[in-house]
Amino acid sequence: MRLAIKKRASRRGRGAGPSPGRADSGAMDEARPLWATPLQFVFACLSYAVGLGNVWRFPYLCQMYGGGSFLVPYIIMLTVEGMPLLYLELAVGQRMRQGSIGAWRTINPYLSGVGVASVVASFFLSLYYNVVNAWAFWYLFHSLQDPLPWSVCPLNGNRTGYDEECEKASSTQYFWYRKTLNISPSIQESGAVQWELALCLILAWLLVYLCILRGTESTGKVVYFTALLPYCVLIVYLVRGLTLHGATNGLAYMFTPKMEQLANPKAWTNAATQVFFSLGLGFGSLIAFASYNEPSNNCQKHAVVVSIINSSTSIFASVVTFSIYGFKATFNYESCLNKVILLLTNSFDLEDGFLTVSNLEEVKSYLASAYPSKYSEVFPQIKNCSLESELETAVQGTGLAFIVYTEAIQNMEASQLWSVLYFFMLLLLGIGSMLGNTAAILTPLTDSKVISSYLPKEAISGLVCLVSCAIGLVFTMEAGNYWFDIFNDYAATLPLLLIVLVEAAAVCYLYGLRRFESDLKSMTGHALNWYWKAMWGGVSPLLIISLFVFYLSDYIITGTLQYQAWDASQGQLVTKDYPPYALAITGLLVASSTMCIPLGALGTFIVRHLKRGDTASVA
Repeated sequence: MRLAIKKRASRRGRGAGPSPGRADSGAMDEARPLWATPLQFVFACLSYAVGLGNVWRFPYLCQMYGGGSFLVPYIIMLTVEGMPLLYLELAVGQRMRQGSIGAWRTINPYLSGVGVASVVASFFLSLYYNVVNAWAFWYLFHSLQDPLPWSVCPLNGNRTGYDEECEKASSTQYFWYRKTLNISPSIQESGAVQWELALCLILAWLLVYLCILRGTESTGKVVYFTALLPYCVLIVYLVRGLTLHGATNGLAYMFTPKMEQLANPKAWTNAATQVFFSLGLGFGSLIAFASYNEPSNNCQKHAVVVSIINSSTSIFASVVTFSIYGFKATFNYESCLNKVILLLTNSFDLEDGFLTVSNLEEVKSYLASAYPSKYSEVFPQIKNCSLESELETAVQGTGLAFIVYTEAIQNMEASQLWSVLYFFMLLLLGIGSMLGNTAAILTPLTDSKVISSYLPKEAISGLVCLVSCAIGLVFTMEAGNYWFDIFNDYAATLPLLLIVLVEAAAVCYLYGLRRFESDLKSMTGHALNWYWKAMWGGVSPLLIISLFVFYLSDYIITGTLQYQAWDASQGQLVTKDYPPYALAITGLLVASSTMCIPLGALGTFIVRHLKRGDTASVA
């Protein structure tokens, strides 16, 4: 993403770019645009890095792995993995002054496939990520209705009662699975394109295109909104959340540490994975951003600042989420108790107001002993109400954003206002991340003299958006959500780990850590301290290898890959095995980006070998 920037000649002097003779970056350097201010660069990185994962995955991980105790592995992983690798990518982009393909080809001609792999991974991410923005648009438009359409179940066909599927599930689940996705029973039943969602997807891609259409001129203005406004909405939500009944229950649950979770290996691997993907490492977006920096820019400071702000945002968003989650859990718990009170009052002809929450257990014990036969008839209808179980119900991703949050919002006063604010925030977060995703794709394309000589920048951007939108229509089909999960779970997980591992190894052992250290010192005037060298040269790569092995072993141990399908007759999710063709496509998604690395090296070797042969024959 070429954010922000005035075109001007790069200052050659200190750190003017790659060494003469390595790629022909010198000529490109002279015409390369630069950020107007370092602050714009920081905002661009924050807009890209701070995304939906901060809002809907980090709170889930806190909930799963011991609340406050999860912060221990998270902060450690940020220190030994996230921050060093972020600095590495920013330094590579600023040093080589090219997009991901050109930057890695400049470091070593055999590494051009690393940049291609990053572009492919970013393309896959863009395909499904913008679908979330389409969903946000859909909910934003429906938030203007009074009452909110997901607050009540619709009537059945003959209008004699409520829809059966909605009654078995809940009104928020029904609106998500039936009204929004119109989801099919399995991935094998593709169904038709949902044209309302398709129009929202087209609108989302049109918005992205308008943001990148004028390049630096348009995106430079957008980035301030996408970086800052979500914080404004989060602050407003925090103030509102803390005033909600039961908010303290959620916050107490979040901040009460369960230290035994520190012995859980999955807590550490999930902390490392969250840090890795939250910062957007391996996609090439950060390299693209940094390539428009002044060569003398202090990218080390910016790496630290972006890492800290991004992680602080995750914690801040968790406070907001758990305050609202506490309200929802308390509301559901008290509603459950009131239903039990009403049931017992009517069944045993008790006086209205006699049975209360405070004496419920005592009265239940008395009724069970005094009227055993009648109580045994009523007992199966008595729900087991537990605030703890409500708080322990872990939900992440779309389930948190479009089901749990909407359930909480519908019970707030002025629910339309809070709904509009929430989905507007999701949209801003999504668009901000999309600007970074498209930057990783567009920067190498516009840097290419072959492509840019035939197509102007606006046409390249439009073509990428058009193709992505057309392919993305798959996710608006009735089985689209199942394909969304496949892309989300497999398209970028293992490939990105491999990409960043090769990046670290390439800088430290192919280009040379001492040489790169010398380059950085000549650019910024600051020498690398022992911490960065230790992380780049050993700790971070070893950690990535450990994650890679963990994921592979987890896939092997798990066996057949499975997915959650919606069963309308039960009003709940059921587990099913992926069909063979879905497994084949999953494997293709993983291979299509990872294989770019060896194939790129092989292609370079063949071309060089052929050139040597031609030279020898001429001689």
